[in-house]
Amino acid sequence: MTSLDWFIRNELKTRHLRLLVALDDLRHVGKVASHVNVTQPAVSKMLSEMEKELGLKLFDRTPKGVTPTVYGESLIKHARHLLKGYNDARDDLKDLMAGGKSRLKVGVLSNVVSALLPLSVALLKRQSPETNVLLREGTMERLLPQMLQGDIDIIVGRLAEKHSLPDLESKVLAQEPIVLVTRPGHPLLQHERLDWADIMQYPWVLPSSEGLLHEPLERTFEQQGLPMPSDFVEALSIQFVIAYLQLTDSIATTTRDIADYYRQRNQLALLHFNFPRMMRPLGIIWNKSRTQPPALALFVSCLEKAARTNSLAEQHART
Repeated sequence: MTSLDWFIRNELKTRHLRLLVALDDLRHVGKVASHVNVTQPAVSKMLSEMEKELGLKLFDRTPKGVTPTVYGESLIKHARHLLKGYNDARDDLKDLMAGGKSRLKVGVLSNVVSALLPLSVALLKRQSPETNVLLREGTMERLLPQMLQGDIDIIVGRLAEKHSLPDLESKVLAQEPIVLVTRPGHPLLQHERLDWADIMQYPWVLPSSEGLLHEPLERTFEQQGLPMPSDFVEALSIQFVIAYLQLTDSIATTTRDIADYYRQRNQLALLHFNFPRMMRPLGIIWNKSRTQPPALALFVSCLEKAARTNSLAEQHART
């Protein structure tokens, strides 16, 4: 048996796994020491002992910090997987101790939090009170890696035009056009019809470059032969957009369902502007290669019902 085999089978402990992950996340021995509440020499010693026993260099040391080698990256990948397994085992045992409650981890893009998600979760809890829902809000760019690692069961949000990951399955719940919104009482609301010259006179709140609406909006301006607004704020949070619009004469873009939701609550107003048809499907993404929790299928049906309910309510409000 080689020293590598012996160390992996007999000496590799949870503390080693946590150290590897912390070093990869923080990339600095001093920061890791503070994070785990030990001294820097203790961190360096544990890492050196691991490398000696394995006979492999796991991290390159530089004056600025540490960087994993190819061996380190491989071991870190498995360390994350093992630690996740421990956490999943803990969560399953806690659920059993709590009476068999199930747990559903949902990633959600901020632009669907207010309009669709509360109704979907309420429908789920009515049918399955024993299911606990854990929500994680973020961008698709941040949520996808978490789902691929198994930390999220499903993502709800605006879908990209395409994705190239073979393990991902997606489903469209609704198609909503993009509209322009302002605060109630905005000067442009006095006009029954607006053109591009009217709206380009005002500052804008643009979708974050991390979001899925930014690129289609850029293409729309380009097709009109116009530059992107020069006086703007970029924002991802719809809560920030609403609050900021109340304080300024800025114009913002959002989807029709979001606009109708806040218009009914007198927090946003819809501009009478014939915006070029720009659709972004609302949908769900999940990892088909992983075993899914039993509550997932029920939650998907609740999302579909909520999407239909929202659509009917919005059509009624517009008539």
